[in-house]
Amino acid sequence: MSNFGFLRGQWPDLYDEASRAERIAAVDPRASCFYARRCLELTVDWLYQADSTLRTPYRNDLAAKLTEPTFANLVGPTIGTKMDVIRRRGNAAVHRRGPVSDSEAIRTVTELFHVMYWLASRYSRRSEDIPPASLTFDRALIPPPLPSESPQRLAEIQRQAEEFARQQAELAQARRRNRELDAELAALREEIAKVKAANAARPDTHDYSEAETRDFLIDLLLKEAGWTLDGPNDREFPLIGMPDGDGRADYVLWDDDGRPLGVVEAKRTTRDPRVGQQQAKLYADCLEQMYGQRPVIFYTNGYQTHIWDDLRYPPRPIQGFYTREELRLLVQRRASAQALAGIPINDEIVERHYQFRAIRRVAERFEKERQRQALLVMATGAGKTRTAIALVDLLARANWVKRVLFLADRQALVKQAYEAFKQHLPGMPAVNLLVDRDPSARVMVSTYPTIMNMINETDGERRPFGPGFFDLIIIDEAHRSIYQKYGALFDYFDGLLLGLTATPKDEVDRNTYRRFNLEEGVPTDSYSLDEAVADGYLVPPKAIDVPLKFLREGIKYDELSEEEKEEWDALDWSDDGSVPTEVSAEDLNRFLFNKDTVDKVIGVLMAQGQRVAGGDRLGKTIIFAKNQRHAAFIAERFDAMYPEYQGEFARVITHQTEFAQDLIDKFSDPASNPHIAISVDMLDTGIDVPEVVNLVFFKLVRSKTKFWQMLGRGTRLCRDLFGPNQDKQNFYVFDLCQNVEFFNQEILPPEDRLVPSLSQRLFERRADLILALDRNYPHHPDPGTESAKLDEIRLRWDTARRLHQQVRGMNRNNILVRPHLEHVDHYSDFANWATLTPQSRDVIVEHLAPLPTAFRDDDDSEEAKRFDLLMLRLQLARLGVGGGYDRLRQQVQDIAAALLRQTAIPVVGAAQQTLDELAGDEWWHDVTLPMLERARRRIRSLVKLIEKSRRNVVYIDVPDELGVVTETEIKGVHLGTNRERFEAKVRTYLRSHEDELAVQKLRRNRQLTTADLAWFENLFVEFGFGTRQDIEEVAAEHQGLGIFLRSLSGLDRTAAAAALDEFQRGRTLTASQLDFLALLTDTLARRGLVEVDDLYRHPFTRIASRGPEDLFPDQDIDEIVAVLHKVRATAIPTAESA
Repeated sequence: MSNFGFLRGQWPDLYDEASRAERIAAVDPRASCFYARRCLELTVDWLYQADSTLRTPYRNDLAAKLTEPTFANLVGPTIGTKMDVIRRRGNAAVHRRGPVSDSEAIRTVTELFHVMYWLASRYSRRSEDIPPASLTFDRALIPPPLPSESPQRLAEIQRQAEEFARQQAELAQARRRNRELDAELAALREEIAKVKAANAARPDTHDYSEAETRDFLIDLLLKEAGWTLDGPNDREFPLIGMPDGDGRADYVLWDDDGRPLGVVEAKRTTRDPRVGQQQAKLYADCLEQMYGQRPVIFYTNGYQTHIWDDLRYPPRPIQGFYTREELRLLVQRRASAQALAGIPINDEIVERHYQFRAIRRVAERFEKERQRQALLVMATGAGKTRTAIALVDLLARANWVKRVLFLADRQALVKQAYEAFKQHLPGMPAVNLLVDRDPSARVMVSTYPTIMNMINETDGERRPFGPGFFDLIIIDEAHRSIYQKYGALFDYFDGLLLGLTATPKDEVDRNTYRRFNLEEGVPTDSYSLDEAVADGYLVPPKAIDVPLKFLREGIKYDELSEEEKEEWDALDWSDDGSVPTEVSAEDLNRFLFNKDTVDKVIGVLMAQGQRVAGGDRLGKTIIFAKNQRHAAFIAERFDAMYPEYQGEFARVITHQTEFAQDLIDKFSDPASNPHIAISVDMLDTGIDVPEVVNLVFFKLVRSKTKFWQMLGRGTRLCRDLFGPNQDKQNFYVFDLCQNVEFFNQEILPPEDRLVPSLSQRLFERRADLILALDRNYPHHPDPGTESAKLDEIRLRWDTARRLHQQVRGMNRNNILVRPHLEHVDHYSDFANWATLTPQSRDVIVEHLAPLPTAFRDDDDSEEAKRFDLLMLRLQLARLGVGGGYDRLRQQVQDIAAALLRQTAIPVVGAAQQTLDELAGDEWWHDVTLPMLERARRRIRSLVKLIEKSRRNVVYIDVPDELGVVTETEIKGVHLGTNRERFEAKVRTYLRSHEDELAVQKLRRNRQLTTADLAWFENLFVEFGFGTRQDIEEVAAEHQGLGIFLRSLSGLDRTAAAAALDEFQRGRTLTASQLDFLALLTDTLARRGLVEVDDLYRHPFTRIASRGPEDLFPDQDIDEIVAVLHKVRATAIPTAESA
């Protein structure tokens, strides 16, 4: 007897495979899963042969066949899920070396039983072979193992799998070659179509055990994390101590020592898993009482899962489960994780006060505020990467993190970050995922697409990169477009999240703040360009407006001289001979390149740009060009104007340049050619050359994020750039395209708005069309209703079927799809498309429209899809949804007219009648939605054949007009008064000459002498920092020149900490007292001095609202004040030191 006896009559080969899987389920579970999968593959192959409604997928493997939209639509979500479970179980049995339990095999065979029942109930050609709806799987029919029986070896099963795959491939190839089978296959399909239609009339009341499938969904998520669930206590574990008596935990995840690491409460798929939160907590209470260790809590319904480590964080959603190692770490960290405030920051990685402050604030957010996201806003050049590395070091030493993922949006930035981690954190092995995948690495550096692809990879049932794999994810240049494109990545990983951005905090998009759970405009910490300039760590830009007429207004034919008009007319503008009457500023340097415009720009740069080498050579310069041709043209004109440089002084460095990195390395060498780098996007970010003193904006920039990144190429300090003790004080920004003026207006719309993909917009508009038609026809029309209305009803259902097929083609294992599985499964059932409400439309658009799908149109070209979108908007406008009907109609007429010029192409000629109608006006009178739909289907594949009008690249030499070159202000950068500039120059000198003996004394809290101060005075006057009067004024204001200098230089943090060491020695201090002293140390490092009054002001009042008396006794306060006076005294030369 067998559970699969109903297959014997019509599918004997399937019966053999299924009954074999059944027969050995208890004897050889691994082989049983393999045969179950093999039976499934044979079943799927038969369906593709027999059912003419199925379309062959693009790949000939089982996964592709199961997800092909016509197949997924045929079997439905319930059977589709069961098939995928069998496939994955079979794959794991063949490829996974761990044990396969008999319970796994029996459950796999049970799922195969339901699949085979579905097959027989729909495709049996004899009524007596149709199994009864009441048929259930009888486990008693599985024979128990005999002592003499032994399971096959894994290698033997793998050999059989390879042999089966080879046979299937050969069979498929033979079928393609054997034309004699075509007639037989056609007859089979005709017969099956009739049988299928007849069987479909019978209601299907079979119990497909969807609850068991739900458990399988949870099992598969657990198995992805390596939980084999083959132990006797893994499921339905009895608990002692529940409030209403003893209970059972659905799953318990055990450590190797027999103690619980996790507990899982499973709810029905139709229930919100959060209703199980308290029940799961009670389970954890019981397990803690029973075993002395509190497990991490999970509750799930198979679609939505939450994790709750209730000793550390509130509950949060998660897209899977932690591995045993990851859970063990979570539990161990409850005891081993140290207080971050007590761990010193490594001052060999970072040394600046604002970096220390940023690290401490992130640490406070993670530890004290129990938040898992933090955002740092730091000006380009302020050391974001090193700050992040020092934070990683701190968290690792405190046992907060083990594995770290660092993400950047460009390969060059990935390489740069990887090298920085290797240099500054050699104790934590790092890997660049673009070139290596060393699994032992603790820091992985990657681009977003690379890690996205790796997440979707599986090793058998295991997913190498599970949600808990990384403890910390760092996002370099965190801005809105990154989250819109890759938000699923940050939702997938459950680690702490740190965002880094150079975009000024007031320009950061509010959605970015929301992503980090922060108040708008209030990042975790910020350090602006203004602050960095004021502190002497960066230098400010000086904007120079270069008003060239053609770049501002374009070139107008009527304004040219007669001679210039002749040259204009003689140019080869286009293939059809047309000559434009003007070229806009937008098109200049796109296809029209004017020699005189470029020559004038180069002339201004060479005449007014900052020069080095005693004024003999232009300083390092980056020219931001519009495109590759523009960059090449600039280099060509430079070489023509300055042949003495032999083509080496100015070079194009773009992504298309061969050996670009070699040129970048040479550009980074202060004495080496090239000294002008002409770039298109490549050098906008990620290149750090302190010697850069000139930036030329030869293109329009409208992203403020990008604008500030580009400015960041010039902000870095450079010591002795113009000669001994003549440091870089600023850099020039030659603005040719009014970028500075544009950003100064501060009327920008929200930037970095990611336009939805074309496929997403099509999905949304189709959903809108269904909703609009449902409003017009809330019920099916009566038989006597006009046919036009019936046609619109048909259009509604055709559109619904189209979206349904897209949903059925969504890969459940893709991490983009996984968070939305509940909605994917719901709308995979076509019955749920019967009526669309505004609410359900919003759900569909939010959760389904952006997701990838395997569904493809016959013509999936961009042109065809754009035409689809145009026609959908036209249909909606016809229904009164959205406007612009006349404009949209004109666009369709223009397309039809363009195609009518190409009727020599046979496929276009065949559609001439339709095109004539569309191009004219009569057809559009009283046009209906079905008419528009038929036109869409007829024309969509032709649109790509429209001949593109092509502009030739044109070079011209027409005199441009250069206005007055003037210095202008960049809003957001304060250059200051003459006095402020004096202070800025002094501060910059102190920051960039820290190895000078007198500066060392300032920074290390050593006693200054009058000789030291005299040396400083002479230096400042000699090199033009200021006058003797400036020095006298600042000395008077600050009660001495030494005090003034200390306030600018700050203290080395080690020296600041050492000053307070004596006070701390021998004392047992509270956490609040330690926080106060840490803040005092940071403030001393930043300011160089702290007055007693400061202790009663912000930021100290954040810790002690009424002053240090809140925390310390009077005697301790006196000692702290004495330390501050002692620090101050070292900046005032005494008679003895004179």
